[in-house]
Amino acid sequence: MNDGNQTDPVTTMPRDPSQQVYWFRHSAPYIHAYRGRTVVILMPGEVLADKKRMSTIVQDIALLSSLGLKLVVAYGARPQIDERLNQCGLPVKLHHGLRITGTEELSCVTEVVGRLRSELEARLSMGLASSPMHGAALQVSSGNFVVARPVGVVDGLDMCHTGLVRKVHAESIHKHLSMGHIVLLPTVGYSPTGEIFNLSCEDVASSAAVALKADKLILLGQEQGVFNPDGQLLREISLAQALQQLEFIDKGSEQRRRLFSVCRAVQNGVSRAHLVSYHQDGALLHELFTRDGVGTLVTDESYDEIRPATIDDVGGILALIRPLEEQGVLVRRSRELLEREIGNFIVDDRDGAIIACAALYIFPEENCAELACVAVRPSYARQGRGDKLLAGAEKRARDAGMKELFVLTTQTSHWFIERGFKPATVGQLPVAKQNMYNLQRNSKVFIKSL
Repeated sequence: MNDGNQTDPVTTMPRDPSQQVYWFRHSAPYIHAYRGRTVVILMPGEVLADKKRMSTIVQDIALLSSLGLKLVVAYGARPQIDERLNQCGLPVKLHHGLRITGTEELSCVTEVVGRLRSELEARLSMGLASSPMHGAALQVSSGNFVVARPVGVVDGLDMCHTGLVRKVHAESIHKHLSMGHIVLLPTVGYSPTGEIFNLSCEDVASSAAVALKADKLILLGQEQGVFNPDGQLLREISLAQALQQLEFIDKGSEQRRRLFSVCRAVQNGVSRAHLVSYHQDGALLHELFTRDGVGTLVTDESYDEIRPATIDDVGGILALIRPLEEQGVLVRRSRELLEREIGNFIVDDRDGAIIACAALYIFPEENCAELACVAVRPSYARQGRGDKLLAGAEKRARDAGMKELFVLTTQTSHWFIERGFKPATVGQLPVAKQNMYNLQRNSKVFIKSL
């Protein structure tokens, strides 16, 4: 999303008018795509404890609502409950990250959760002329949407009034959403016997997302997302990768609770779940309205699709290969030639953008094929995109009955050697290709057996 920008929208919203226009134009496809979609957002208690941060996030939530998203906001209260317990002289008792909620503790929980609900409703009701929420006129709904059950006894400890989500009244919530309301879900639930239970906010958020068949679940937290061993943020991981990450995270930590809830939601039908940091201003907007977001996406699907190119991809391919042609890495192709040869191309389509491409030319008489015009957008380099294209090209060549794949390259020899290609001579190329060989470019030849 930020290609060509001087200001990176991942770190700050563009302030220059031209960059603001650029950002707005490029966010338009996502605005159209998410209108009418159901999104569940988790605001932990740490956000609500910081009035300035809560104010900006509430403003972003109001903006999302004005853009037509159907929003369910689950909110936490851990630090506020801890503070209230300390004021009452009660100890904070936790087991595996869950609060042990006795009768006295439950009184503190309900008091705090009720106060936070009122504060959130007040914030969402703001409409001062000098504020970003002027004219928003948001309607907020809350109620007994969550049915709970007791956790029971864990490792010999009675968790008392600590509960788990048993059911979410999805139909009732959908009715409120259809009227344009933002639905608030607190961290308390009610049993059919009239009891009140203290719930984990992550449990409430993920259970609601599953019950509502939400299009997205977004969990705000301290951490930006999931990081690899080198400390690099992973923008997108599969469900299997996320489950593996759980094994290395301390039990009871916020990071584990968030990732576990995300995995649970994706396992139960939520197609995309996001982990983002509330420390980053505008994180919700960046995650929803930029191609790569600012956090970690966990999904059973993928934004990326390796597919045959169509005539509609010509513009995207040209934009991708022009810089490499100017550098002499690729042979220049005109639009007309590309249009004629578009059937030979495969592309890596990431959420509507062409971020990589390659071409495959079949030489049936020699039972071989040429891999050409391999290009990857620089911002996606070293992420395995080229390997995906190579795998797609090899499969297409095998399906066509070809026995060998060859490539001509001037600057990327080692990349192909590392992937099983062997040095060859021009004389080993198909006759038609030998006749087209450009001596001035002096390209090196590599062949791989299929």
